[in-house]
Amino acid sequence: MEYRIETDSMGEVKVPANVYWGAQTERSFENFKIGIEKIPLEVIYGFAYLKKAAAITNCRLGKLDERRRDLISAVCDEILAGKLDSHFPLAVWQTGSGTQSNMNVNEVIARRGNEIAGEKLLHPNDHVNMSQSSNDTFPTAMHISAVLEIQNRLLPAMEQLINTFLRLEAENQGIVKTGRTHLQDATPIAFSQEISGWRTCLEKTRDMIQESLTGLKELALGGTAVGTGLNAPKGFDTEVAETVSQLTGTHFVTAPNKFHALTSKDEIVFAHGALKALAANMMKIANDIRWLASGPRCGLGEITIPENEPGSSIMPGKVNPTQCESVTMVAVQVMANDVAVGMAASQGNFELNVFMPVCIYNFLQSVRLLSDSIVSFEAHCVCGIKANREKMDENLHRSLMLVTCLNPHIGYDNAAKTAKKAFRENISLKEACVALGFLSPERFDEVFHPEQMV
Repeated sequence: MEYRIETDSMGEVKVPANVYWGAQTERSFENFKIGIEKIPLEVIYGFAYLKKAAAITNCRLGKLDERRRDLISAVCDEILAGKLDSHFPLAVWQTGSGTQSNMNVNEVIARRGNEIAGEKLLHPNDHVNMSQSSNDTFPTAMHISAVLEIQNRLLPAMEQLINTFLRLEAENQGIVKTGRTHLQDATPIAFSQEISGWRTCLEKTRDMIQESLTGLKELALGGTAVGTGLNAPKGFDTEVAETVSQLTGTHFVTAPNKFHALTSKDEIVFAHGALKALAANMMKIANDIRWLASGPRCGLGEITIPENEPGSSIMPGKVNPTQCESVTMVAVQVMANDVAVGMAASQGNFELNVFMPVCIYNFLQSVRLLSDSIVSFEAHCVCGIKANREKMDENLHRSLMLVTCLNPHIGYDNAAKTAKKAFRENISLKEACVALGFLSPERFDEVFHPEQMV
């Protein structure tokens, strides 16, 4: 491999000749060979938006000339187009402020910009990082990436699944089945009502996630090193937030208190709490569906779901609810990520939190996993749910908890005696009720209507 010599404040560094990064990136790359987890590209794209916005704002405020502004903007556009992805190699397990990733972006923009210009016009610190610090740019990139991923990936995936549940509700109107509480038989429920519960789980958590975006749309940019705004021109924070809004098509604002914005990650914690709530609901929905589809002969068998793959290497013909299993594993991972996000956010010591890379890595992984799993779950499982009407009807009429409708006529205690006798002697509720002398056969038929219990 061919190398070139780059320099920084600590001296000379050998850097591969075919990469755009410089000395500080190379030092980090060599010093933190830990794991395989890299700073997510979504964070890098967040940096590209803020670096372009900063260049435009610095030019508008008279600090940066138009040519350098345009060069920085052009390279940021290349980053956002995915053309330079391979030039951002740094590990999550680096400095907790994300300084090395900020410098990675600065160095790539400067070198690529100089290549476009055909001369050395851009310096990573003096021009690309103008009016900024790693301490305010990394939390800004965190918030930009979090908002855009939620808006562009997660919320559309949730809406698609909500719409599919709405369709299933309409298609299954009029089907009555047995309800279940404590994993035991309970009073009847309409299948459409059960589906509406799943839908509302998603709608509630969607609203929670949308509410959490308000805090995430506050940007730390303009606070520079410790929140005082040192070396940033007056009005920079407000104008750069407006420019980020224009570039992303999403309304961002400057954080009203930069001392809070640099050291606290409570907006991330709050938003991830909503993601955890979604994970909990997805666990519930996926479990309901796989248990209702259990069988095909020795389980509940009240619904069928699409058969996507062979389920066993030894049992011929076996098919498993694999999409449900995938969703539940994702839910476990998101719940675990919530612990990491919360613990990372608790480490805001004095004027800076230095657990930011692991915080945003876990946050974005949760968004990505939830988005992808919901899309897959909807396309390969939920959209193909079919009610097994015969099995639902059979289970409904075998349920002893239908006796509840007799409470107003024979009282709770007598209804309980009826249910226990029916179960003990393996006879129908009608036979038990009549044998106990609580109702005549004719009166029983008059008051016993399971379909009306929903």
